[in-house]
Amino acid sequence: MQNNPAIVAVGRTKFGEHYGKKPEQLIEEAWLTASNECSLERKNLEACYLSDCFLPITNKLGLEEGFLSELTQLHVPMEVTSSVSAALLAACNAIKAGVYNTVLVGGIEKMTDRWDKIRDDLMLLEDPWSYYAGGTPEANHELMLRAYIKKHNVSGDDLDKLNLALAKISVKNHAQALKNKFAQFHRRITIEHVLSARKNARKLLGLYDFAPISDGASALILTNASLANRFTDQPIYVLGESSATDFITFPSRRDLTGFSATRIAMKKALKMAEIPLIDIGIAEVYDQSTVMELISIEDLGFCEAGTAWRNIRGTCDNYEGYYEVNGTKLFVNTNGGLKADGNPIGATGGAQIFEVVKQLKNQAGDRQVMIDNNIPKFGCVQELEGFGTKAYITILGGEIIEQ
Repeated sequence: MQNNPAIVAVGRTKFGEHYGKKPEQLIEEAWLTASNECSLERKNLEACYLSDCFLPITNKLGLEEGFLSELTQLHVPMEVTSSVSAALLAACNAIKAGVYNTVLVGGIEKMTDRWDKIRDDLMLLEDPWSYYAGGTPEANHELMLRAYIKKHNVSGDDLDKLNLALAKISVKNHAQALKNKFAQFHRRITIEHVLSARKNARKLLGLYDFAPISDGASALILTNASLANRFTDQPIYVLGESSATDFITFPSRRDLTGFSATRIAMKKALKMAEIPLIDIGIAEVYDQSTVMELISIEDLGFCEAGTAWRNIRGTCDNYEGYYEVNGTKLFVNTNGGLKADGNPIGATGGAQIFEVVKQLKNQAGDRQVMIDNNIPKFGCVQELEGFGTKAYITILGGEIIEQ
């Protein structure tokens, strides 16, 4: 238990278009926010794990570890991953093994400068088969929705209700982003906006169903449990973390209506955390599209397959950030999700963890959620790489569960 990983500070930048800022300025801003939160200096760091997907392509940085070493003026071990959740998993394993005591986990991406030049890279990252078939980064989302409709025999009035539920997801996330000073979009949208965009696109999904491309950075500072109280009086513990993988070619998977990797990783993370699913009151899910938020709620086990749209349509009328599931409130993407908070791929997972940490510490401001007049005890973060090719699940809590 002494080596249980604890998050003692979090920091992030505003997501959006940062044309005038260099990558080092963004990650430094996120780091300084986190370090000021716990009065920890660079010299205290024993290792760094950095996440990015396209930084060497978009900003010609070369070896990212050298970039980070030069920025921090440190020569400690540094590793680069493709997502913050992957970096966090590696950091947690090192802390539990006793290799390091204090670790920086960071994420950075700067994509808007060369958005038109990296669309091919995004599609190849998600699914080479779809890319060579002429698919766009949005294609598989529509294919998944069509498969979902067919598998669960959604037709007639129910199909209209499903489409409305998806629109409500987008409206809900934009409403939550209005309370988030870091969010890319501070614009309220309506059901009519979403439906009109679909009509104009002549597709099941339109402009308001997809997350944007963004720039930004995020940072987390981890220690072991025995040191955590030196830096903060409210450490948030990583109770469970797991990952799983699936085929990169989406049409080759057994099930096209969900992500097997999410289901496997969630099952393992819950077993590690030793808490029941019903105790999780807040979840940050990887909503690159409204379809993915709906699917993720099912994959994580909160709703049975083929039913989440009913819960969303029936209980998401005031857009306060929650759906009622089995008689309880489940708050989903209270920061606005990728849809409205933004999606700088290499930093996105850090913003998700940032949100859950702030909620568990009762520090989320206007976004703070209450469940039966209490702050949530446990939160869950789902981050994906590719189109569900890799899934990472992190379960966080304000106290260590006795084993």
